[in-house]
Amino acid sequence: MRGLRIRVRGQVQGVGFRPFVWQLAQRFDICGEVLNDPEGVLIHGCGAQIDAFVAAIASEAPPLARVDAVETRAHRFADAPARFEIAASRGAGAETRVTPDAATCADCLDDIRGQDPRRRSYAFTNCTHCGPRFTILRGLPYDRARTTMAGFEMCADCAREYADPADRRFHAQPVACAACGPRVWLEPSGGIAEAAQMLRDGKILAIKGLGGFHLSCDALNAEAVALLRARKRRPSKPLALMGTLEMIRRFAQLSEADAALLHDPAAPIVLVEAAKMSKGIAPGMSTLGWMLPYTPLHHLLLDAFQGPLVMTSGNLSGEPQVIGNDEAREKLAGFADGFLMHDRDIARRLDDSVERAEPPMVLRRARGRVPGTLPLPPGFDDAPQVVAYGGQMKSALCLVKNGQALLGHHLGELDEALTYDAFLQADADYAALFDHAPRVVAVDSHPDFRASRHGADRAGAEGLTLVEVQHHHAHLASCLAENGWPLDGGKVAGIILDGLGLGPDGTVWGGEVLLGDYHGYERRAWLDPAPLIGGDAANREPWRNLLARLTRGPFADETIGWLLADKPVDMLRNAVAKGINAPLSSSAGRLFDAVAALVFQDTSAQSFEGEFAMRLEAAALRAEADGAAVSFDQMAVTNGEIDTAVMMHDVAAAMVAGTTPGQIALAFHIWLAEAFAAPARALIDSGAAQAVALSGGCFQNALLLRLTLQALDGLPVLTHSVTPVNDGGLALGQAVIAAAWHLPGTVKR
Repeated sequence: MRGLRIRVRGQVQGVGFRPFVWQLAQRFDICGEVLNDPEGVLIHGCGAQIDAFVAAIASEAPPLARVDAVETRAHRFADAPARFEIAASRGAGAETRVTPDAATCADCLDDIRGQDPRRRSYAFTNCTHCGPRFTILRGLPYDRARTTMAGFEMCADCAREYADPADRRFHAQPVACAACGPRVWLEPSGGIAEAAQMLRDGKILAIKGLGGFHLSCDALNAEAVALLRARKRRPSKPLALMGTLEMIRRFAQLSEADAALLHDPAAPIVLVEAAKMSKGIAPGMSTLGWMLPYTPLHHLLLDAFQGPLVMTSGNLSGEPQVIGNDEAREKLAGFADGFLMHDRDIARRLDDSVERAEPPMVLRRARGRVPGTLPLPPGFDDAPQVVAYGGQMKSALCLVKNGQALLGHHLGELDEALTYDAFLQADADYAALFDHAPRVVAVDSHPDFRASRHGADRAGAEGLTLVEVQHHHAHLASCLAENGWPLDGGKVAGIILDGLGLGPDGTVWGGEVLLGDYHGYERRAWLDPAPLIGGDAANREPWRNLLARLTRGPFADETIGWLLADKPVDMLRNAVAKGINAPLSSSAGRLFDAVAALVFQDTSAQSFEGEFAMRLEAAALRAEADGAAVSFDQMAVTNGEIDTAVMMHDVAAAMVAGTTPGQIALAFHIWLAEAFAAPARALIDSGAAQAVALSGGCFQNALLLRLTLQALDGLPVLTHSVTPVNDGGLALGQAVIAAAWHLPGTVKR
């Protein structure tokens, strides 16, 4: 009997796709079978309405599914099927996507607030439309035996739901109820109600979530917040918050886009404009990071507590997030007064994703977003398998295989030994889960990055090709790849504003206009270099960058005299003159630090990366909202170098004239946007570039991004929206560059 063989590719396993197809088959009177296999979902079907059945597969797919392709061809049945069945999975391998973890769906939320004793107030309720996926997965194919639910034998009721194609829990691998599933408890004693009371009493709790532990306290209790900061030695870094949408609206100005992103199944932390909140939550900042409860446990805790909670990562400073119960008792005992525990193991740690809705931006790609894949741009069909290892900070790795790029989750800074251990685990983890056997290894060109050394060691040990990629070329390529820029799409003008990346000239780059594509690049404009006084110390102490930029002009000596009077200025200048620990850098990030130190007259050290730059952005936004503005003189560009001396003179002069810090901060943002937009526009006007691409960590600054887009008005501009603009997206750029260099007939430039 003749019918169709239907191949569905994409994120189609672990999302209720087979029961969805089964239900469609009943509706359209289709006979045959549906099954999972290494490539995705495979359907053999026949019936008079087969065309309508095929059309509905993509148009009506389940909420968590992502259908990349529905392919059909003729199929001959040996025997005419009498009905439609869900067949057993066939084959081993990992050619299809693994589904990210998803926030509790509305139906499961109704269950935990309903009357059925099996799931009323049950903290591990889930179905095929929600719940844990990647955080509980130990291996493929994705079934219960290969998850951390393997030790929980289903009761008869759960087994019946699991086996019924008409039930939304059909083959939901983590399915459980109060009779057979994981349990939650409070240490020293009690449960969720007692945990809520501890929070009301001003205590700090360690709470086991989906991808790790959080440290939590009452967000409206200033003393509790201060206690948490003191215990964690986190004096000013913003704290993430969790609340219901109604709670969030009390303290933030939510747009429709903000609300939609908060309700996304990924349930990220969303940066939203603050309306009011204790200054202890995000001192000096204009935004708050809010997320909705995304597990039944979080919903039940908020229902009991009835207020917003701080939810910050449960870890020792610099270390990865804690995921094990014993590990939490050992490492978090100095922070927490109690532990809200459960006995479902976490297979891999995943921090909360951090995003913006307007403009769309992913600052940290983690829980809920990984391991989603991106299609490679046109021209990469024959790309070899590549593994790319990213940078030193905001580490993430990337795998290329079968026309897809899998950008891994945020790991952190590899200087920390335990983070490097997590990096090595992720490398082995992704390779096993996705059956990955690379031919090419891509790394940052900085030889001292731990990720670069690891990649070089692996390439040498396994006889693989090693590709070293310049840091900012990788940023450029990551933006191109995310936007699907074709391999033969032509060159673009890349405005790359970043912290630090080793340049081929031996200096430290970070503020460039590059003309390039996947194959190569030229540096066409850059900030005039200044020494990083003290090397790495310049990243921690912004006043050092101020000293480096105050090189000439009538205000330089005067400013140094009163602002840096207690600093060893002469000794440091002598060290710079002798070339001692003072590499030259064009970093835009360090320029932000210099301006902020001057504007705020602050010579303290940063307590977290980007602190001074974030304060500068917040001040500029407040001035913009007040309608206050000043402008600086146009910049001078000589042989590609953008002169900062006049701008620094203008900042100092404005301060002497009594201009507010916010007005000066806004003027600096405008100056920087226009300084880089001008050479990029010139490359477009000359025909050398076909578009402008914006990348690098400084474009996490939403104001700078908006002002740069305004300065580029009328030009085609590519930006990041689903991969990090910071070093978290670096591995994607490395991977596509390495792939491009190893395609047939391509030439590295």
